Amino acid sequence: MKMGFTTSLTVCVILSMCWDLKVESLEDRHSLHYVYTALSKAPVSAPGIFEFTAMGLLDDKKIDYYNSKDQVKIPQQDWMREKLDANYWNQGTQSRKSKEQWFKVNVNILMERMRHNNSDIHVLMWRHGCEVITMPDGSLKFEKGVDEYSYDGKDFLSFDEYSTQWVAPVSAAVATKQKWDGVPTLNQYTKGYLETECVRWLKEFRGYRDEKEKQTDLSKIYLFAKDAKSSDTLKLTCMATGLYSKNTEISILKSGWSVAKGCKEPTDILPNDDGTYQIRLSVDVKKYEINDFGCEVNQGEQKTILVAQWPKDGILSAAAPSSIVPVVAGVLVLLLLLMLVPVIVVVFLVKKGIIEYKGGLKFSRPSSGMY
Repeated sequence: MKMGFTTSLTVCVILSMCWDLKVESLEDRHSLHYVYTALSKAPVSAPGIFEFTAMGLLDDKKIDYYNSKDQVKIPQQDWMREKLDANYWNQGTQSRKSKEQWFKVNVNILMERMRHNNSDIHVLMWRHGCEVITMPDGSLKFEKGVDEYSYDGKDFLSFDEYSTQWVAPVSAAVATKQKWDGVPTLNQYTKGYLETECVRWLKEFRGYRDEKEKQTDLSKIYLFAKDAKSSDTLKLTCMATGLYSKNTEISILKSGWSVAKGCKEPTDILPNDDGTYQIRLSVDVKKYEINDFGCEVNQGEQKTILVAQWPKDGILSAAAPSSIVPVVAGVLVLLLLLMLVPVIVVVFLVKKGIIEYKGGLKFSRPSSGMY
């Protein structure tokens, strides 16, 4: 069954939201990915959607961007603009222009191979990058490399770093796999980039970002309550927002001790529009015990701790039993962290020909076509 452009786009949005909104563990994970998207033709009635786009993503948040209309690679974060000089952006622009031309050629090649005509919009995507875990000593341990393509939202080709071979899940990709595997040196280069070079750039970008984020504290924590089902019970909720990390742990405390029994599962880590996150957790408590409760939020490896305590004069009055009493915490910040999420409309992939590593570095693939 053929999937139209609007349907494909909707699926991508839903999938990206599902991936981004899961609750992370306190095992601190980070990623650096580059995503390229090429359409066989730009939709006339879709403002903001271009024939070709490219973006860099650090921990799922956009750090640079390029489109076929403006044809300039631009920073999407202040720290990228401040730390990387004009030469970096000029080289990156030239690299993206080259890739734009490569994609134009290869979208047409794939359409011909798939026997598709130009009446519908077809999408070729490439994603490549790396994912790491932060070790107790602060070093980064490589966990996984990603180098994969899709056509019309379906897997087309991916690189297996363990076998150092390309994997073709569909018959139409077999010829490309055979040609690319026929140049082992380039496959070794791809493996080396994913496991070493990409990790090095990820570490550098994180350093720039962390330095910038430490200068600003947006974290806040709130306690509020409302009537529960039982007349002598309140539903106490702790909400933390302005968080820089998805690796966040939230606890409700009674007399300084974590309360497990009766706690609802915490919400997913949800994105705010400024690139930070929010999370909340609720528990049913006896009204007469509410003064004993507080909340603590731990933001992962950087040990940023936010603490809130229900005030002694914050008991709900009998005259207004269902009013919500917000409590802005006295926050204890030992260091701000980050992590990010620009929920993207694209997440699937595409590659070959020219590869970009870190903003502007590139190399050419063995052939100029998808054969």
